[in-house]
Parts: sequence; structure tokens; C-alpha cells
Amino acid sequence: MKGQHHYNLTIKWTGNAGSGTSGYRNYERSHTIAIDGKSDIKGSSDPNFRGDKAKHNPEELFLASISSCHMLWYLHLCAEAGIIVTDYSDSAEAIMTETPDGGGKFTEVTLNPIVTISDISKKDLAEQLHYKANKLCFIANSLNFQVQHKPLFKS
Repeated sequence: MKGQHHYNLTIKWTGNAGSGTSGYRNYERSHTIAIDGKSDIKGSSDPNFRGDKAKHNPEELFLASISSCHMLWYLHLCAEAGIIVTDYSDSAEAIMTETPDGGGKFTEVTLNPIVTISDISKKDLAEQLHYKANKLCFIANSLNFQVQHKPLFKS
């Protein structure tokens, strides 16, 4: 169907230490994220939840998806507007708050992009495009909170 996109992946738990989930401390949170034709991603839970700090966790991947979706939209909009971006990096931050029932949710995401543009006189337009990118970002549109932006521009 036009306008509808489908995504598929496989998650495989790899953390059975021999006794399965016989106890909360008896298994690893390790898993593999596999997508056809792409490199596997080795995952675990956040170290605060008995995860392996050397592996990616869902919370980090969630934040990465927000930041990368925003960047891709932003670069697209800059290209259309005639703003030449020569460098882009983002030190994204997020807050996840645990709830009394043991669950939790993200309550805040702040993107801190550092954008180098070839013509600093276009800084105001370049800044406005962050707001437009946020409105178009597929991931940001799927959230139940507003993504904050604190861009810094260089030339």
C-alpha cells in the first residue's frame, strides 16, 4: 500500500546461562537484533537492570532512533532550502523515569545538535528548520512527549 511502510526484524535471546529464567538473577539479558542484509546488533538491558554495559540497550537505541530521524529530516530540509551543512553531530540526552509498579517511561528528550553551515548568515533559517524537522520526524511524531532542541551553529 502506498504511504504505508512495513519493517521486520528478529530478536533472539542469547542469555540462557543453563537454567533459563529459573530465577531473576539466573539469566543474562543478552540478545541479538537481526535484520536481513544488515550487521547484527548485540543487545542487553541497561546495566541498572542487570544488563551488559558493553552492549546496546533498548533505551539507548530508542534515543538513537529519535536523534538520527531528526538529523535525516533536518539534512533533507537544509538541502531543499539551499543551506549547505558541512558537519552535524548531536549529543542527545534522555530521561527515563521508573514508575512505582516497576515499569517506566521516557519523559524528556533533548537533542543538542552542533551544525556547521557554509553561510552563517542563514543561521536563522537553519534554526527554524529544526522545528520543521521535528514536525516531520516519524519517530518524534510517535512519542507522547515533545522533543526539545538546543542547536548550536558554526561556520
